Amino acid sequence: MAQKPRETELYAPVKTYLQAQGYEVKGEVGAADLVACRADEDPVIVELKTAFSLTLFHQGIDRQSLSDWVYLAVPRVRTKNFSKTLKSNTNLARRLGLGLMTVRLSDGFVEVHCDPGPFRPRQSKPRKGRLLREFARRVGDPNEGGATRRGLITAYRQDALRCAAHLASLGPSKGADVARATGVEKATRLMGDDHYGWFERVEKGIYALTPNGQEALKTYADALAP
Repeated sequence: MAQKPRETELYAPVKTYLQAQGYEVKGEVGAADLVACRADEDPVIVELKTAFSLTLFHQGIDRQSLSDWVYLAVPRVRTKNFSKTLKSNTNLARRLGLGLMTVRLSDGFVEVHCDPGPFRPRQSKPRKGRLLREFARRVGDPNEGGATRRGLITAYRQDALRCAAHLASLGPSKGADVARATGVEKATRLMGDDHYGWFERVEKGIYALTPNGQEALKTYADALAP
């Protein structure tokens, strides 16, 4: 098993990186792990940790009372989830006005992923539109906030349940008839796509309910609109 790195192993590479930019660097100054000064500029403060943690971000925020130039530094590791974790934490650091760097301990390579500075998130109009359309289409409030994503009642699932309930009541039916009876405009396509395994085509344009569909009606009985 590989030995867990120590915070002190990050110090020399980060010091060398900053010295190359003309800074004088000293470790453990006051509460800061590393302080770098250059001429009359604000000091650069770097907090070193062996991994991402809430404590690391808390320390970074606290150091912002001393300087606008605060960085967090962690080792860059070769694990399956590190790239995803790095991206998420880079976004978090940027939103908090913190800088973020990683250190490759095998050769001391330092990479800066974001610099400190004010941040205003850009809103995604397409994502906002999808959110509001889903809100408008969903009937009632079938999900409890904070629940797991698996099995959530979306507007699409509600439409599928309406189609399933119609087939359970009247048997195999034409897609057009299901659409008129349920108000699900795209009923034919929905049953044809059959994302949940609830429907089967018995003839051209005619669909029936599968055993999985019958079971779904029991599972999601509370989600059906009255």
